[in-house]
Amino acid sequence: MSDGAPILQVNHTSRSYFENGKEFEVLKDITFELRDRDFVCIVGPSGCGKSTLLREIVGLDKPTSGEILFQGQPVRPEDPRMSMVFQSFALFPWLTVTQNVELGLEAHGAGPEERKGKAKKYIDAVGLAGFDNAFPRELSGGMKQRVGLARALAMDPVLLCMDEPFSALDALTAQNLRDEILQLWLNPDLPPSAVLMVTHSIDEAVYLADRIVVLTSRPGKVVKIETVDLPRPRNRKEPEFYGWVDEIYSLIV
Repeated sequence: MSDGAPILQVNHTSRSYFENGKEFEVLKDITFELRDRDFVCIVGPSGCGKSTLLREIVGLDKPTSGEILFQGQPVRPEDPRMSMVFQSFALFPWLTVTQNVELGLEAHGAGPEERKGKAKKYIDAVGLAGFDNAFPRELSGGMKQRVGLARALAMDPVLLCMDEPFSALDALTAQNLRDEILQLWLNPDLPPSAVLMVTHSIDEAVYLADRIVVLTSRPGKVVKIETVDLPRPRNRKEPEFYGWVDEIYSLIV
């Protein structure tokens, strides 16, 4: 973790919904931060508000109280310095791989040549060279998620947010993509500077993250923020790895 100014600050945020005069708390007093070169995972029981928290961080929802700051300023959903990879592939079936990757760039006013160049760069970077003109129906699940990743990276984001991006994939494809995400993140010539990922898999969080934000059941509160000090590449068969999985699991249950 860098000693510089935080990229992201989540300060005492809570989220409630109101129905028929009753308050339903989803998140309560959440506080943590990300700095340059951080890879942070958020884990917790189903329904604890993990995805709601991520939507607030990228500006698609607002906390009931508290504040979320990105590079010292309130978050804005249109800020291109934050990109999102969704659990569903979220591709337009009538657009080619290149056209899907170009969408964000086009929305932010990039010209045709810039869009084409960046799309090509990141399509190749995520292992889809040669599939530029393919349509989503012609791609496997793993390839579709790579398109979503390329679309997010094409914005050159400072912060990449991911909401259970591998949960819809088979085990082997998911593991390959985890390793590719790590390689992209570790490459200083490619974005992002930091990664924030929601996952329901404790094993996945221990494999990927430098730090793990552990939430309770609803309303989600921070039980503990664990710093995973295992060297990379991490071996799931080592006792130390299982020790970390057990530690995180014990905090949730």
